[in-house]
Amino acid sequence: MFRKEFGKTNVTSLVERVSRFAVVLKNPDRQSKPVMEGLIGSLSPLPAEARRSITFDRGTEFSAWQHLKDGLGVEPWFCDPQSPWQKGTVENTNNRLRRYLPRKADPTAFTNRYLRSICGRFNATPRKCLGYQTPAEVFRTKLMEGGS
Repeated sequence: MFRKEFGKTNVTSLVERVSRFAVVLKNPDRQSKPVMEGLIGSLSPLPAEARRSITFDRGTEFSAWQHLKDGLGVEPWFCDPQSPWQKGTVENTNNRLRRYLPRKADPTAFTNRYLRSICGRFNATPRKCLGYQTPAEVFRTKLMEGGS
């Protein structure tokens, strides 16, 4: 999400497609294995029903997808090259994130607490596409349905 001139630190955004629940992770390194480790650490507390698949773009930071699959049992999917509309929800979320995480900003300045506060704000904002429920409410409801 940031210019390479700031070094290896970067941010990964995840968005659950049904609820629009967002998670933003700070990565100490742009290489694939550390990014996959961050995803494993963030997604492992969720029940298996909530992490069945994940869709990536064709970036090199996702080339260690097998590590994620082995670590969580998550089925990886990849968008076609030059086809950002195939992951429209995350692209929309990234555009909204730019208000708080401008491309010209130094990502090392963002704390995990700040990133969690952004996610909290996003996940607590009612969305028209969710019948004016919040992403957190819809995500929680879907988790409860999956557990019964």
